[in-house]
Amino acid sequence: MSETRFNIVFDGGLMPGVDTTTAKLNLAELFKSDVSAIERLFTGRKVALKSNLSQSEAQQYLEALNKSGIDARIEAEPVVQLNLGEVQEAPRQPSGRHPDSIVEPVSPYAPPRAEVGEALAEYGTLKPFSFDGRIGRLRYLAWTMVLTLALLPLVGIGFWLSTAWLLASDSVAGLIVGGLLAAVVVLAFAFVSIQFNVQRLHDLGWSGWLWLINLVPFVGSIFPFILIIAPGNTGANQYGPPPPRNTTAVKLLASLWLVMIVLIFMATFAGIFGALQEDYDSSSLSSYESSEYSNEASEEPAVEAAEPASPSVDYEEEEQ
Repeated sequence: MSETRFNIVFDGGLMPGVDTTTAKLNLAELFKSDVSAIERLFTGRKVALKSNLSQSEAQQYLEALNKSGIDARIEAEPVVQLNLGEVQEAPRQPSGRHPDSIVEPVSPYAPPRAEVGEALAEYGTLKPFSFDGRIGRLRYLAWTMVLTLALLPLVGIGFWLSTAWLLASDSVAGLIVGGLLAAVVVLAFAFVSIQFNVQRLHDLGWSGWLWLINLVPFVGSIFPFILIIAPGNTGANQYGPPPPRNTTAVKLLASLWLVMIVLIFMATFAGIFGALQEDYDSSSLSSYESSEYSNEASEEPAVEAAEPASPSVDYEEEEQ
């Protein structure tokens, strides 16, 4: 008894969260074929992408297709039973033509003839200094935290050097040079930050050009929170496979933002409380001084009124 063979069947279904354009691009890459040829498979008709496969081979192909966003399925090939009495002699081929030279008609719904290439990687490659690739929410926070921690010391050192130069040379040239160097460093870090934002947008399945929304007043102040909160695509999209799983270091670096936010909140609260306390002390001192001054002013007329009384007594004594 022969082994059961299987077919990979596709009728246009897609995995959840995968759009048609992404599925076509992934399938074209998987079959090493053109997108125009792949589009013929998305007509809604049942098409056998691969035929005559063993069960293990069919399962391997199915996993590769599912990762690329294609909702295919495995179907067993029908068993064909032949009876020797039904076998007829094959018709003779015309003389002068070899049987292999006969060209089969090409169906527009036929699957690609190319073998399936290497399956799409389960996870993408991390590229911190690139506009390609994808990163998730926690890795986005972790990378921006590293960028911030690297930027602050450089800005501090640049400010200290420019101040020292200004004090030593007694000239504004040092301040100008230090300001230019600080501007170059800030621009370089801003460029890397844009790359992080673009990769985060790719993880959401959005174009990297949407980063320009950050330049829109008011909306730009809300857009970064969308990048932090919105979850990315679970599977592959038009920008590649999903990012790798978050490591412990990524989680720790991302959690530092929470610590920094708490510290900023505490510093802000302490500053506001200190300002209010200073204002209260100043108002209390001024009210105390004003009350003391008013008391002194009220006592002075009484003293002046009491002083003329003594000469009148002396004058009466002289008359006696």
